[in-house]
Amino acid sequence: MSSLLRFSALSLLAAALCAPLAGQAQSTVVLTGKINGKTEDSVAVSVREHPLDAKEQLTYAAVNDKGEFRLALKVDGPTKADLVYGDDVAGLWLEPGTQLDVRFKGENLAQSVKFKGKGAEANTYLADFDEHFVENDGFQVLPDNISLYEAPFLHFLDYRRKEEDKFLKNVQEDQAVSAAFRSYMQAEVDYSYANDRLTFQDLREQVVSTENRLKMTPTYYDFLNDAKLINNESALLNDNYQEFLLNYVHYAATAAGHKKGDPEFYQVCYNLAKDKLQGPARSIVLGRVLQESFRFGHVKQSAAMLDDFRNTVDKGNKLYPVLKADFDAHKDFAIGSPAPDFKLVSAAGDTVTLQSFRGKLVYLNFWRTTSGLSLRDLPYAQELAKKFNGQNIAFVNIALDENEPAWKQLVVSKKLGGTHLRAPGGQRGPLAKAYMLQEVPAYFLIAEDGTFLNTKPKRLSSRAAVDEIKESFGKASTYSSTLPMGK
Repeated sequence: MSSLLRFSALSLLAAALCAPLAGQAQSTVVLTGKINGKTEDSVAVSVREHPLDAKEQLTYAAVNDKGEFRLALKVDGPTKADLVYGDDVAGLWLEPGTQLDVRFKGENLAQSVKFKGKGAEANTYLADFDEHFVENDGFQVLPDNISLYEAPFLHFLDYRRKEEDKFLKNVQEDQAVSAAFRSYMQAEVDYSYANDRLTFQDLREQVVSTENRLKMTPTYYDFLNDAKLINNESALLNDNYQEFLLNYVHYAATAAGHKKGDPEFYQVCYNLAKDKLQGPARSIVLGRVLQESFRFGHVKQSAAMLDDFRNTVDKGNKLYPVLKADFDAHKDFAIGSPAPDFKLVSAAGDTVTLQSFRGKLVYLNFWRTTSGLSLRDLPYAQELAKKFNGQNIAFVNIALDENEPAWKQLVVSKKLGGTHLRAPGGQRGPLAKAYMLQEVPAYFLIAEDGTFLNTKPKRLSSRAAVDEIKESFGKASTYSSTLPMGK
């Protein structure tokens, strides 16, 4: 992701968590400027409202007929922000007392922006760095450098860092910029290297589908043994540092033999982050792990970790409220949550409920007779039903069709196997709302105890669907027997 589109979550965290107990006074930042060739009626500065909340705080200013604007906003301390004009974005570095004059062309903000005034030096360096390194595909892992093998990939990283260090020398020697900005830029170089090196093996496996996963030399990951790389307070304002720490926790959990699909994966990541990290970065990464768990982990495990976070990590209650709201928003569809029951009439005229399949694994398929993608998947549904014939699984197909005769005729004429039901109201009906369906086809794997195992299992047409189903038998008891109860 381009650094122009990153928001400074850690900068806000540092301001919130590192401020003195008496509080840190806000200071006003003022931007005035002129747009050559006005194309929009307003310009905005964007910052993140909360380090664990994706919502951005936008401060707008009107652009007059001459292309002039004036914008003022409050900041708690040094922070990375974004200047937004229409669909174009340029990075900003803001500090208390910044008074910038900003000039740019209306059709090309990022490439034409120029700065004068207090804070101009840092923002000019930031724009130049983005132009030379971030927006230059030759210095990025994607799309081409990901195909390299280990030795040439490390050569690429070393060459990029050498060129960035040449650029950075001017920044470090320029007394017109603050120590906070110098630290930010140093972290930009150090953690783009560390992050790209750490994630190379996994990313290459995902992107280069024609080759097997690379086997790295025994010393490839030795750079992670540097304790200063992991706990580095001077890097707190840089987003690359936050991403690196999260990827580091994932790597450490995987290196210890845990896979992302394992019930305990996010608990292991949480424990590793709690043990290995320090200071404000520890809190934010623990929060990030919790948010992953809310979306992909087990609801009981997530609840227990959230309680631990509130009681032992976030005693000042700065981050917990946002995490609790995030948990509440996702808990109904987390692994281990009960799937919404239904009572529907089948194509054969029988009344069927989800509870009637208690004790069986359920592969739930929501579809519609007018959906081409749904119709394409139906033959695969029949093949899966044949493969698992006689086993403890039910293939339940719920049509979101308002035209009952057309649905029943298709099911009967095609002699479709499995259980076929129809939900009145279609995609606007109560059952579609209960399962939060945005589109069809939509699939769910439900455990023998009626709880969610996976809200996005492999598609019926995927070769991996068979293996996924085989591995899902009995998982409900695995979760319930190994995971702690939360409040």
